[in-house]
Amino acid sequence: MSDTSKTEPKGAVPSADELRREILQKQLDQLEKEDKVKDVRQKELAKFADDFFRKHVGEEERAMINNVVRRAVADGKLEAMVYSFPSDFCTDSGRAINNADPDWPQTLQGKAKELYDRFKEVAQPQGYKLKAMVINFPGGVPGDIGFFLNWEPPVE
Repeated sequence: MSDTSKTEPKGAVPSADELRREILQKQLDQLEKEDKVKDVRQKELAKFADDFFRKHVGEEERAMINNVVRRAVADGKLEAMVYSFPSDFCTDSGRAINNADPDWPQTLQGKAKELYDRFKEVAQPQGYKLKAMVINFPGGVPGDIGFFLNWEPPVE
């Protein structure tokens, strides 16, 4: 008598159809998970947009900007990204900023405009510079805008 218990599988062998269903179920589960993540991101963006357009820059945001600058200085840097927002929040979806148009500040809205105006009023007279740049290009189009505060010495 030969012992086949070591070579034969212990349960029924699943059919090819069952394996395909298992793969399909895993794909459906992954899509469901991605949809949930997308929904959460949409809600976060909606909340951010509401805050961006309806509220003023608060003390908490000013403190965060100050902390970012202080950390950059501690690291020996002369520039730091102090704020970012979706390019769609500009009146031209970030095109003027992307093309370095000198009139890019006119495309700002909400908190971005408020921060820029505050920069012109308070920081620029103290020797700071501000530049706005597109910081990512999802799908080849401008994504987010970053405000970079700079305190390099003037070039003579």
